[in-house]
Amino acid sequence: MTALPAEFVALAHDLADAARPVIRKYFRTPVTVDDKDDSSPVTIADREVEATMRALIKARFPDHGILGEEHGRENVDARYVWVLDPIDGTKAFITGKPSFGTLIALCENGVPILGVIDQAITGERWIGGRGLPTTLNGEVVRTRSCDALEKAYAYTTGPEYFDDVTRPGWERIAARVKLPRYGCDCYAYALVATGFVDLVAEAGLKPYDYCALVPVIEGAGGKVTDWNGDAVSIASPGTICAAGDARLHALALEVLQG
Repeated sequence: MTALPAEFVALAHDLADAARPVIRKYFRTPVTVDDKDDSSPVTIADREVEATMRALIKARFPDHGILGEEHGRENVDARYVWVLDPIDGTKAFITGKPSFGTLIALCENGVPILGVIDQAITGERWIGGRGLPTTLNGEVVRTRSCDALEKAYAYTTGPEYFDDVTRPGWERIAARVKLPRYGCDCYAYALVATGFVDLVAEAGLKPYDYCALVPVIEGAGGKVTDWNGDAVSIASPGTICAAGDARLHALALEVLQG
């Protein structure tokens, strides 16, 4: 397995470093909240963070593509594409809850090879990638062992994010696991990588919601696929099953698929 170029990893850190002061400037302030076409909220913080990160990418690697939640697609047919969610969990952000995060992914030919989950308020940064063990603020982290749903702590952001097709799958999971929990956004995936949570199942996600999560969890020893069991790419359908233990992942897939 070819190691990631050091300059890619350095840029990922620089992007997260640049996002932090912008987020801190606006967190728990009376920012205006606008509704996007899909009725999801957006603030000046979301837009400003992404614009800042995009400018850094263009300055460092002008031939790379960018796919961002707030400012769209540029050169996304390139070999390398950065996938950005400036504030994953805007609803948490606008209600003053520090469970949101900045998600930064680098995809090579559509496959996530580098991921960052950065929490600006708590000062926590998870980073993982091809050939790199996942670290939290520089210290290697690992998922924990869990071989049964009945032992598992499981998260999803909220039941309202499932549709009529996917909701029964989550309801079956919630009925089986030891502890179903809600409302953690991308932070739940970071907790899987750190060994505090065993399973996250979600649906209706976009590439900027999930691409960064894959290298972080897999670099810590976990497994991430869509609900069909297929490897995750920038073109995946948006159903995500992430587990710290491959045995639990297989069991969860069976339940999600019914």
